[in-house]
Amino acid sequence: MYRSAKLIAAALLCATAPAYAQDSGTEPLTAAAAEAQRQLRQTFTNLTFEDFGPAPISGPIYQAIAGGRVIYFAPESQHLLFAAVYDKNGVNLTALAQDASARKRLGAIDQANALVIGPAGAPRVIEFTDPDCPYCQALERFWLAKEAEGKPVQRLVYFVSGIHPEAAAKAEHILCSPDREATFKAVYAGAHPSALRKCRAGAEKVARDAETVRKMGVSGTPTLFVEGKLVSGFQQAELEAFLEASKGKASP
Repeated sequence: MYRSAKLIAAALLCATAPAYAQDSGTEPLTAAAAEAQRQLRQTFTNLTFEDFGPAPISGPIYQAIAGGRVIYFAPESQHLLFAAVYDKNGVNLTALAQDASARKRLGAIDQANALVIGPAGAPRVIEFTDPDCPYCQALERFWLAKEAEGKPVQRLVYFVSGIHPEAAAKAEHILCSPDREATFKAVYAGAHPSALRKCRAGAEKVARDAETVRKMGVSGTPTLFVEGKLVSGFQQAELEAFLEASKGKASP
């Protein structure tokens, strides 16, 4: 992943150079392209590449945030880039921008409105989830496994109800149950209740969650905020690292 990101960064570096591939056998590199290639080799000394030439992108490139994700736009050539940009020191500038955006948007979350799952004092995670999302169900199995290992977390849960047709009804069923945590775990384990519970408080919570999802720009599930950092999808390695770093720490 790190190497491919450097390749993307290199492509961005030389995007506007009117060059030809060095080994294309057609035309030699222009002076500007030759200089760009020299800078690429000099700046990213660990990068090995077999070809060098013009990218399809032209003109300036701008950074934007969409659904909590950093994207890049080249208006002159009408290109959208989903990329990770690294500086010459190997720092992931895209990740830094994404984390800064996540911390800013956390102000839109009313933590008092969350469905709390897990013991007080455990490392805290903000989780946007959908009962019918298979990756959310896989994440639930991961949390249960960690709990069995003595590594529980406290999850502040918000339901995303606009992706799957039954998500809102199942979320309301969980919220209207006498034991919400047990019902949550049962539904995410694949339980199919013969009748879904309904109640005003549950419906209102689902509606408030939908508004929070809109404000946060959450567009996929699961989406997590871990120590102010956005984690899109079930990224097991990142969560393992978080739990390892959280040993002995208590949530505020």
